Amino acid sequence: MLKNNLQETILNIAAIILVAMFFSCGNELKEIEDFLAEKNLPIGVAKNVYLINTDSGKVKTKLIAPIMNDFSNRKNHPFIEFPEGLKIVSYDELNDSVILYADYAINYSKTNISEAKNNVNIIIYADSSKLITDQLFWDANEHYMYTEKKFTLITQTDTIHGEGFESNEDLSKLNMKSIRGTIYVNENQ
Repeated sequence: MLKNNLQETILNIAAIILVAMFFSCGNELKEIEDFLAEKNLPIGVAKNVYLINTDSGKVKTKLIAPIMNDFSNRKNHPFIEFPEGLKIVSYDELNDSVILYADYAINYSKTNISEAKNNVNIIIYADSSKLITDQLFWDANEHYMYTEKKFTLITQTDTIHGEGFESNEDLSKLNMKSIRGTIYVNENQ
């Protein structure tokens, strides 16, 4: 009995000393962030993410993801990662939506460039078109998308396959490379 009390007392003293050392070290938030960055750990992790962006009371975008890793503690290249994919729904002035699906995505905070890869699908409901590729870069500052990977663009009348394209966000101005497929041409215009 005395032996058990002595062991408990020693353990309690050791715990108090460790807690005192932890608080007396003065680890500031910056030091913790640097430690996490060195160990390649995110500063924050969110699960079952559902973000809504509004402007003047109207929903502009929704972001849905199972996991979001926040690596904003990186000095040179801070980023946010979606390792299990995401879904982004954007609405225009007419409330038509554009939906992007990807199995993986990353957003670089300093450059505002995002990369979506693995089963990337963009569905534009206004004109019933769909873009399928394995990798897509998006420059939010320039409102510009591009890839050098193979892609398929499906419209109401056409199915176009190619390798490499660049476009504005709503795919209304496309520059496609190495294309092939069935394309409907209206000779009356």
